[in-house]
Amino acid sequence: MRCTGMSPVVEAWSTCRTSSGQDWPPDRLLQAKGQTTVSVVMPARNEEATVGTIATAIRSALIQAVPLVDEIIVVDSRSVDGTAAAARAAGAFVVSQDDITRGLPPMHGKGDAMWAGLAVASGDVVAFIDADVEPFDPCFVTGLLADPAISFVKGFYHRPLTSGGYSEPDGGGRVTELLARPLVNLFWPDLAGFVQPLAGEAAGRREVLDRVPFVSGYGVEIAMLVDLLGLAGLDALAQVDLGERTHRNQSNEALGQMAAQILLTAWSRLARQGRADASTPLPSVLTQFRRGGEQPLPNLGREIVVSDVSIDERPPLITVDLPQRASRTAAR
Repeated sequence: MRCTGMSPVVEAWSTCRTSSGQDWPPDRLLQAKGQTTVSVVMPARNEEATVGTIATAIRSALIQAVPLVDEIIVVDSRSVDGTAAAARAAGAFVVSQDDITRGLPPMHGKGDAMWAGLAVASGDVVAFIDADVEPFDPCFVTGLLADPAISFVKGFYHRPLTSGGYSEPDGGGRVTELLARPLVNLFWPDLAGFVQPLAGEAAGRREVLDRVPFVSGYGVEIAMLVDLLGLAGLDALAQVDLGERTHRNQSNEALGQMAAQILLTAWSRLARQGRADASTPLPSVLTQFRRGGEQPLPNLGREIVVSDVSIDERPPLITVDLPQRASRTAAR
């Protein structure tokens, strides 16, 4: 049954700003591309098993077959496996997160790697792709390049949950459904039409991406949506259905840490907008309980696990003088 309580603004936006990745074949996009250049950025940490396959697929379909993408950049985020070597073998330009941010305060997490990738990308449009997608389809890139009039496009997809023989067709995206969606609906209702606000696949025009900060951890996705809404307005944002995506399912403990960073990020945006008290910082540690564990407490039978879930953020690139950016661009 259709819900009649949706905001008319969100309903109208969803109708005109939602498309399918299959609606945008490479040949059609190439005709519309003109002189626009496109960079694909993949932040990667210990993704040796998948990053090369993804880079190869993009290079084959979207550089060699149809010259739609101009460069593939893999940002190695302190991997301890063969991520960098696998990416280079597949023809990607590989940079180290720490090399790009050298001389700046050290930060951790996906958002910092994305910022580093944006810093060295030369494209007028920059598409961010997660490096752990299996199986990968080039439409994960082409769908994001759907409309040259749009400032920022967010992907969404069907996400089954499969673990240990158990399968739930719509069980993926637990943090989205339990936390991110309620947060968005409560505090930024104009964004309620986004199917997956935490999706890692997104693309934006450089003139807007250069003007927003990047949160260092898992809050980067929701922060970008909130900040871009304020910068460009809802009508400059869009979403595209990329089909089905399967990736590794994280433990509840890991998802709890992710959720904590998203909560801190949302609070930081509310405080910045004058809608929350910024005078007293929120705690940045998360206490969890691991059954058994190496040092279980006698009365609990569980080990206390305390995690640092603090967030930081890189400022908008337009405000930063980054010599590494020029040198890395010249190196290509």
